[in-house]
Amino acid sequence: MIPRVSQAKRAAGRRAAEYVIDGMNVGLGTGSTIFYTLERLAERVEKEHLSIRGIPTSEDTERKALDMGIPLTSFAEVDSLDLTIDGADEIDPSFHMIKGGGGALLREKIVAAASQREVIVVDRSKLVDRLGLKFLLPIEIVPFARHNVTRWLEHLEAQPSLRMHAEGETYLTDNGNEILDCAFPGGIADPAELERRLAGIPGIVENGLFVDLCHVLVIGDESGEVEVREKGR
Repeated sequence: MIPRVSQAKRAAGRRAAEYVIDGMNVGLGTGSTIFYTLERLAERVEKEHLSIRGIPTSEDTERKALDMGIPLTSFAEVDSLDLTIDGADEIDPSFHMIKGGGGALLREKIVAAASQREVIVVDRSKLVDRLGLKFLLPIEIVPFARHNVTRWLEHLEAQPSLRMHAEGETYLTDNGNEILDCAFPGGIADPAELERRLAGIPGIVENGLFVDLCHVLVIGDESGEVEVREKGR
């Protein structure tokens, strides 16, 4: 029997794969919910002879996609993407998100920005009224700049902590950078303004605030039912 949370993720992930149509260039997100999107896309490639090319947002997704037989490409070969399907750690009523719990925020934002449309898949627990109350904001940084960036973040009333592996080693992204996970007491009141301010700090490669990048939200429930919301509707 599939655990109830996994059932919610499976329902959302597989439903999102139906947004992909023949001939698309597709961004392939990262995370446990996206696994089910990859699973369904692989089925469609095999059974429907669906012709697509994917750009993965992490080395983990790249390995899984290749193992499943999903054709891949790169930005050396395509200028833009028709669609990206990805997950989120939190999403608010304005469709602003926190992403990066899996460490892929830089590549996820590059892919999202290159996409004409982004579909976000979540289970209902990821819906929040205000970002940052429950989930820490990941910020990818150049290791050389860690101490300077930490001081800048503290001026923004953030409480940063260096992401570590359970074994005690510093976590490094696929890009060789570090991540500071930041708590914001009271949450993040203005995600767009905070994203703008973070972008101006030298040493920050990217932050996990994704503002105005989600177009369609696919929400899975533990019952296996799915709710779809579109921005502006």
